Amino acid sequence: MSTGELLSIEPLELKFPFELKKQISCSLQLSNKTDSYVAFKVKTTNPKKYCVRPNTGIVLPRSTCDVIVTMQAQKEAPLDMQCKDKFLLQSVKTNDGATPKDITPEVFNKDAGHVVEECKLRVVYVSPPQPPSPVPEGSEEGSSPRASVTENGNLNGSEFSNAAKGLSEQIEVPKRSAEENALIKKLSEEKSNALQTNKRLRQELELLRNQGGKSHGGVSIIVVIIIGLIGLLLGYLMKKS
Repeated sequence: MSTGELLSIEPLELKFPFELKKQISCSLQLSNKTDSYVAFKVKTTNPKKYCVRPNTGIVLPRSTCDVIVTMQAQKEAPLDMQCKDKFLLQSVKTNDGATPKDITPEVFNKDAGHVVEECKLRVVYVSPPQPPSPVPEGSEEGSSPRASVTENGNLNGSEFSNAAKGLSEQIEVPKRSAEENALIKKLSEEKSNALQTNKRLRQELELLRNQGGKSHGGVSIIVVIIIGLIGLLLGYLMKKS
């Protein structure tokens, strides 16, 4: 804050959270410490870069006025984030009841005998505020241990048990799948063998029928029984698969 006799100015440094290709604004508060009307004017060494609203005005006795300084969007960042731009705020007592329309360059002319106070303001670039990092629920002191992590980054006992259980389940699933695959493969092979045996027995039965003879009846009965047993076995295997 300045220590001038007419106006108190806060802050004395114009701090801009610098971001490329983005307009950035900051504010000044001017406080009239007198019982007189005080006119002010804001100048800058780089007028094309900044927009000041209002750049001239009247501060009523014992009152305040806010000034907004806007920096135009910048395409390049300055080296070391240093800025050499300066502002100059001039203030002078004026007639009671004066309005901004009454302010002319002559009002701030020292050669005309006007007592003009001047205050220089620096421009400072600061890093833009970072968004707060999310805090896991229950991470405060005294909270449930299920969401906490030790200082060295290891999981606590509860989390370790849950992780081990999940890993065990993940390991068991492919193991059961492998056993099932082996059983299916075995049943398929048995089914294929049974089909081949059944086919061969049918061929033999047909051969015996063609030969004829008394012994044909006894052999045929045995073969039929065997075929029936094989059919039952096939049905059982197909049901299992």
